[in-house]
Amino acid sequence: MTDAIEKRPFGRTGHLSSFTLFGAAALKNVDQSVADKTLDVLLEYGVNHIDTAPGYGLAEERIGPWMDKHRGDFFLATKTALREGPAAREELHRSLERLRVDQIDLIQLHALYHPDQWDTAMSDNGALAALVQAKDEGLVKHIGVTGHGWTIAAMHKRSLAHFDFDSVLLPLNWVFYNNETYREEFDEVLEYCRRKNVAVQTIKAIARGPWAGRTENYNTWYQPLEAQADIDRAVHWVQSFDGVFMNTVGDVKLLPKVLDAASRYTSQAPTNAQMDNLQTESTLSSLFGLGV
Repeated sequence: MTDAIEKRPFGRTGHLSSFTLFGAAALKNVDQSVADKTLDVLLEYGVNHIDTAPGYGLAEERIGPWMDKHRGDFFLATKTALREGPAAREELHRSLERLRVDQIDLIQLHALYHPDQWDTAMSDNGALAALVQAKDEGLVKHIGVTGHGWTIAAMHKRSLAHFDFDSVLLPLNWVFYNNETYREEFDEVLEYCRRKNVAVQTIKAIARGPWAGRTENYNTWYQPLEAQADIDRAVHWVQSFDGVFMNTVGDVKLLPKVLDAASRYTSQAPTNAQMDNLQTESTLSSLFGLGV
């Protein structure tokens, strides 16, 4: 048994989740045998929180067989990218069927960053109203919102002002946080969530940059860090944010490296100089253009 990764209160849900949340996009195009071996890795490191989505290929179907024996071992989260209420409701039922469960711990409005889509999702007949009804019916326990890009922290502030979400999800890595505008908005979201006991999930910790013509030898839409020492610095930097969670990586081959890094964290954050060196040595760059 490897040293278990630290657990933190997942907002107001009452669940102690591992700092590393398993990002199930890693299962989007693997067969069941590979998925089952991945489950063994999660259990080895004490990961007890799965974050999936209907848009992650076969992920929900691959997780379903795990739930027959391990439902009590995991906080189970999925998403909907649909904005109209009836469609979001139908998608939720499909997720329940694929995951082989009667209830999901967290349902999230997926990638809610476009203002027009936001207006639709938050309308009387929108996805949020459908998810609230599903919560009232016991199909889900908690409701969150997720997103990518430079403007998502600002959009999350709007979402949190509109509805008392239980969780948010947004990017956090050295490149993002060094953008002054993004850093200010991220810190505002983080402070609000700490006061309101809203869980903060982060993504793209080990993103190096766009593939930009390089051979795409990992199951990620971005080029990831590969060396264990580089992954250590990137993971430990995120881990130093009090109360924040980190989704792992969309590739089963890199997953053990990320979990190994998190299991060895000693509350000693990398220095700014070490992170600057990482950026220079690994040519870290933005995934979403120049930023704001």
